[in-house]
Amino acid sequence: MYEKPINAQMIPSIFTLANLVFGFLALVWTLDGKFKSAAGMVLLAVLMDSLDGKVARKLAVSSDFGKELDSLSDLVSFGVAPAILTYRLFLQDLGGWGLVIAVSFAVCGAIRLARFNVLHITTHFLGVPITFAGGFTALLILFHGTVPWIVYPVSMVILSGLMVSSIHVPKLGK
Repeated sequence: MYEKPINAQMIPSIFTLANLVFGFLALVWTLDGKFKSAAGMVLLAVLMDSLDGKVARKLAVSSDFGKELDSLSDLVSFGVAPAILTYRLFLQDLGGWGLVIAVSFAVCGAIRLARFNVLHITTHFLGVPITFAGGFTALLILFHGTVPWIVYPVSMVILSGLMVSSIHVPKLGK
């Protein structure tokens, strides 16, 4: 019996699924109260997200399936996980407003991803990418205790707006 070699088309999806796994772990560790570990998982997801596209282009195996899988993984890792992490640490004390801020962040991230998938712009991003917004939020969490608490809800509101804005953000590293 011989082992079937891994198909080159599957390799970028391995990085994408690692992104999703790290986002899932961020959620689990948030529920366990391990906030800095959860933030670290979001940052590892950023690394995996940056690698999946590079690998797909290098191997010339980009696909619609890979793009959809990437968006679904990004919503978990950079929309839902940072929103719940920040909610649990800072926003839940704000009552209904905190919940609105957290939900808005995830919803704006979903809108940002859907818009990205249908516009097919190659020269720039329209609005701040969800990967940046979620990664920046996770980075702030690592500074928990040294950054005033007000920075967290304010940054979430600003990032939510920036994700669905019409500002042109240059594509780096392409």
